[in-house]
Amino acid sequence: MTERLERRPLGSLVKITGGGTPSKGRPEYYQGDVPWVTPKDMKSWDITDAQDHITEEAIAHSATKLIEPGSVLLVIRSGILKHTLPVGINRVPVAINQDMKALRCGPGLDPDYLARALQWSAPRILGTARATTADNIALDVVRRLEVPVPPLAEQRRIAAILDKADAIRRKRQQALTFADDLHWSAFLEMFGDPVTNPMAWPTVRLGMLCRIRRGASPRPINEYLGGTVPWIKIGDISVDDPIYITDTAEHVTEAGASKSVLLEPGALIFSNSGSLGLARILRIKGCIHDGWLSLDDLSPLLDKVFLLALLNLSTGHFLKIAPQGTQKNLNTGIMRSFATILPPRPLQERFDLLASNARSLRMHVLEARAAQETLFGSLVQRAFRGDLTSAVAAQATGTHQGAGHA
Repeated sequence: MTERLERRPLGSLVKITGGGTPSKGRPEYYQGDVPWVTPKDMKSWDITDAQDHITEEAIAHSATKLIEPGSVLLVIRSGILKHTLPVGINRVPVAINQDMKALRCGPGLDPDYLARALQWSAPRILGTARATTADNIALDVVRRLEVPVPPLAEQRRIAAILDKADAIRRKRQQALTFADDLHWSAFLEMFGDPVTNPMAWPTVRLGMLCRIRRGASPRPINEYLGGTVPWIKIGDISVDDPIYITDTAEHVTEAGASKSVLLEPGALIFSNSGSLGLARILRIKGCIHDGWLSLDDLSPLLDKVFLLALLNLSTGHFLKIAPQGTQKNLNTGIMRSFATILPPRPLQERFDLLASNARSLRMHVLEARAAQETLFGSLVQRAFRGDLTSAVAAQATGTHQGAGHA
């Protein structure tokens, strides 16, 4: 179906403008009202502001230029180009730095459509990125990029459909943020900060409430890899699950497991180095890397999910008290002496229920987001193959309406 759409080099469709950096030796240049957009500002589709602002005098005395609203902004030099192509549209006048380009569309090209086309072309563009001091995309690559160019009315229809689908994705992310906030805000509302203890709960040393053991890595590890026993490392933490570890990337032999700390499902573990201060509960049987501490034989006074949240919310404290070395490390002695707040067990269990409900909500939203990502990807592919039919448009609109009730 590709032949249904005329394709033209991007350089023949847009005017490309570069940017620059006003002299840092003139601090007064950075006290103006003009947003000065750099790659760090390219985190949203609609660019309406920037972290830094410059004056009109700064623009007049540097390589940067004032970019009219409605231009497509593209990052061409940044470490983020290893995996992501930031694209956005400035809705207000802005200036840009030398790591970016502004694409001003000619009369036959809609900027919202072009921005979506660049997103669709991202894998091809990123495949050309060259690494110098930072990854960069050659301007010739941008100019030669062939863009499908349907009639202007069709471009706007395609952009509108993709905007609706993208809005659903943003709603899913907002719901995900809500679920995360619900988990932690519930703890803070019920118990206060676990380190400063503003509610004056009784405290007990953690070592009096559980057994704390450090994990172990069988060595030489290459002799023990490839078995059937899950070997749980810090990298097995999933950002998508704030409570459990359900899978692991590597396995060791039974002999390797015997040289480590083998734990049953339900064990609570805590990262004592590397990504220090993260607690999780195992849903698998496995042995733990020496970057983990095992907290088992919990006192009946402690609910496991309550303790997990308490530890996760104390990360800042642990980072402060961890001894300096090659990397910060929390030994078992430090953890045994950690003053642990001890609210009544029924209140802890009430939080456990709230946390479990928040996790269920989060997992549901993740599933919905994955389905929406698949739909959005399909719509994008159809749009730029030239077969985004009315039926597909109706599907996108219907999904958008349904999302309002989710």
